[in-house]
Amino acid sequence: MDLNAARMSTLSLILAGGRGSRLKQLTDHRSKPAVPIAGKYKIIDFPLSNCINSGMRKIAVLTQYRSHTLNQHVQRGWNFLRSDFNEFIELWPAQQQTGEDWYRGTADAVYQNFKMIDQLNSEYILILAGDHVYRQDYSVMLQEHIENKADVTVACIEVPVKEADQFGIMHVDEDDNIIAFEEKPSNPPTMPGNPNVSLASMGIYIFSTQFLRDNLMNDAQDCDSSHDFGKDLIPLFVGRSKIKAHHFAKSCIPNDSYPEKPYWRDVGTLTAYWESNMDLTKLVPELDLYDESWPIRTTHYQRPAAKFNYNYEERIGTALNSVVSAGCIVSGSTVEQSILFNNVRVNSYSYVKKSVVLPRCDIGRYCQLTNVVVDSDTNIPPHTIIGEDPVADAERFYRNEDGIVLVTQAMIDALPKTDV
Repeated sequence: MDLNAARMSTLSLILAGGRGSRLKQLTDHRSKPAVPIAGKYKIIDFPLSNCINSGMRKIAVLTQYRSHTLNQHVQRGWNFLRSDFNEFIELWPAQQQTGEDWYRGTADAVYQNFKMIDQLNSEYILILAGDHVYRQDYSVMLQEHIENKADVTVACIEVPVKEADQFGIMHVDEDDNIIAFEEKPSNPPTMPGNPNVSLASMGIYIFSTQFLRDNLMNDAQDCDSSHDFGKDLIPLFVGRSKIKAHHFAKSCIPNDSYPEKPYWRDVGTLTAYWESNMDLTKLVPELDLYDESWPIRTTHYQRPAAKFNYNYEERIGTALNSVVSAGCIVSGSTVEQSILFNNVRVNSYSYVKKSVVLPRCDIGRYCQLTNVVVDSDTNIPPHTIIGEDPVADAERFYRNEDGIVLVTQAMIDALPKTDV
């Protein structure tokens, strides 16, 4: 089978039902893949764009937790494929199709949808997480899967050993056969010859469809299984099936300025989310969103261009080393090393530094914000100072161990009137 035929015979499943509790209040009213990122996107735009750019045009988004904003986003911005060409992006909500349980794990989410999967007669299944930020040509991984005649291929990336306990960690032999796999080990094994890094699963899998069907049916009957790919199925395959590792460096879309640094971020924690946004404020970001050969698509709305008001000695509308999105007004204030999402207003005499301000927020006059994530539709009252006093921040808002402060409108509303 040639590569074009293989692409047409591949079904991509994006697992987008996660609660995302480690993002705290950012996921109180939305699922993790629907969290805004990078000024104008949502996290799910990255795997969706990778699919389209890779020529994978049969896509199902599996949703469950608080999926309204995600459904709305996909329906409004991703409905351009041609059904008469057998192309589609469909939303598959949890429907308890195999019993009375909602999705019990990543593997169970796929198992519960196998009736619909079978109707599509796809030879290969590409399984993706809906909450990672990266650029990858999945067709390179697919071609390697076919050439290896593998049952399953797992994308992997080198990670610092100090962070490896957050991932599934694998051992491979000289032919990239996976010979051991541990999910989030407390003492992560390192790569041979390099004690500083481990080889981590990216949560990206390509399966031969029949192989996946058979194993999901067996897993569904296992009362001791948590029905998760990383915890249960992938370790089970080791030594029993042909399971291969695909190195992300082979299929990532490189940034010419950082050819040796493949960019992939799991933005599952508040700090990781803040850092991934801060990455984009650098002079030359590691993630190149300006590469027209690999565009990241999203839902578009009609908005005016960003605007900067006033040019007085103490009242200058300025943005330095920042990303300012459409619809924003920086009015006599200073924004430094920050990201303003669409339709944000920063009023006079305020200073916003190293902060992520989500859509439709209003920062009042004389405010100072440092190391802050401001949730959508939040109005920061005048004279509010956040990021200077850790004790005061923790009393009023959510402050994590890394000093990142999350502010929502509900937190503002709960403040005593004397603090507003």
